[in-house]
Amino acid sequence: MIYLITGGERSGKSGYGQDLALSLSENPMYVATARNWDGDFQKRIDRHQKDRDEHWVNIEKEKHLSEIDFSGKVALIDCVTLWLTNFFVDTKNDVEACLELAKKEIELILEQKDITLIIITNEIGMGVHAATHVGRKFTELQGWMNQYLAKKADKVVLMVSGIPVPIK
Repeated sequence: MIYLITGGERSGKSGYGQDLALSLSENPMYVATARNWDGDFQKRIDRHQKDRDEHWVNIEKEKHLSEIDFSGKVALIDCVTLWLTNFFVDTKNDVEACLELAKKEIELILEQKDITLIIITNEIGMGVHAATHVGRKFTELQGWMNQYLAKKADKVVLMVSGIPVPIK
């Protein structure tokens, strides 16, 4: 089963995803994809880590999620936007290469047996138009990846102001 939880920044995606994971497993896996860029990001990472208690199996993985054994587990991947950012930076903003690498990782994960994935992503294209060329390229990358994930997902939920709105 694949759940895709999408929405804007601070819309309640992570909290909803965590509650869902805990309702499906006593010891879900939390896969954090953030790269620690600076002090502000470290504060964000610290806050997210405090949100998880001893029930969680915590894994930090910046890019190669397919190296994780998801078989027979409930796993929350938080989040696609940060994960794509790592590919984007490492490929020097090559949208096609990022999309190919990210899709390959997802396909390898989906080959595993008996998995339940809860994938958190952002709808960044619904906000302000990016001021830079690189920002617009990343917005396109995120949109294409979200479409790909939504097609793969069994259920898709849009979070709006903390309210889950089922869309698939």
